[in-house]
Amino acid sequence: MPKQSKEEKPIGVVTHYFGGIDVAIVKFSIAVKVGETIHFKGATTDFSEKIKSMQYDHKPIESAKKGQEVGIKIGNKVREGDEVFPEQ
Repeated sequence: MPKQSKEEKPIGVVTHYFGGIDVAIVKFSIAVKVGETIHFKGATTDFSEKIKSMQYDHKPIESAKKGQEVGIKIGNKVREGDEVFPEQ
């Protein structure tokens, strides 16, 4: 059986969202850097955004390691469980 082509695999998942400060907590399954564009997708979520800043343990970082949960400032609302994909 041939594999389905162009099936995106998530690179992370939203574990929490702070609406007052528009910060998504994302647990990444791969390393991700500031400046990359990621795509949030969920039941009512579907938008892409460039990572302008990330924080880990309340300190700014330039990249997230595999398995790390980081805070990302975003411009749209996301929900816990929304998946994060690489921008194509």
